[in-house]
Amino acid sequence: MQNVLIISGHPNINESIGNATILGEVATALPEAEIRFLDALYPDYHINVAQEQQALLNADVIVWQFPFSWYSVPGLMKLWIDQVFVHGFAHGSAAKLGGKKLIISFTAGAPEGLYSAEGLFGHDIQQYLTQFETTALLCNLDLQDPVYTFGMSYAGRDEAKVLEQKTLAKVHAARLITAIKQTAPALKMAV
Repeated sequence: MQNVLIISGHPNINESIGNATILGEVATALPEAEIRFLDALYPDYHINVAQEQQALLNADVIVWQFPFSWYSVPGLMKLWIDQVFVHGFAHGSAAKLGGKKLIISFTAGAPEGLYSAEGLFGHDIQQYLTQFETTALLCNLDLQDPVYTFGMSYAGRDEAKVLEQKTLAKVHAARLITAIKQTAPALKMAV
C-alpha cells in the first residue's frame, strides 16, 4: 500500500488561483491524501521539524506543489526544505527517505516561450529542474517526471484570465492525479 503526502509551498494559498485549484481538484479526486499547507501551518515561519519529518516518514509518495518563484520554490518552502531535509534524516549514512518517490509539481507565471534558449530567460524549463534532480539524488529519492504548467501569472488578471487559469489548473490537476496514481498503483493515502 502507498501513502501519499502533498506539500503545498504556496506562500498564501488564499490568494492563489492555480495552486488552490490544483490542490482542490487533487483533494476531491484523492480524498485520503494528506495535504500539508505550509502557509497555514507556519504563518510565523517557525517549522515544526519533528512533525514534518514524521509526515515524510509516513509517506511513500511525496509531492511538492508550488508556484515557481524566482526560478525555484517560494521562500517558506525553501525554509521548510532547509530545516527538514537535514543530514542524518534526508541524506547521509543514517538517511531515512531513501526509495520514496518524489513528484515535483509547479505552476510558472510566464508563458512557455520565455523558457527557451531564444526566450527572455535564455534557458529551457528543464534546466531549472537540476536543483530538484540533485536533491533527489542526494536524498536517494526516486524522482518522477515533473508536472508543470505555464502562463499562471498573477499580473493582469481579469475575469477572462481567471477563468483561463482555472481551466489550465484543472488540466494540470488531472495530469498530477494521473502521475500520483501511476506512481502509487496500490493507492492508500497518508493520514
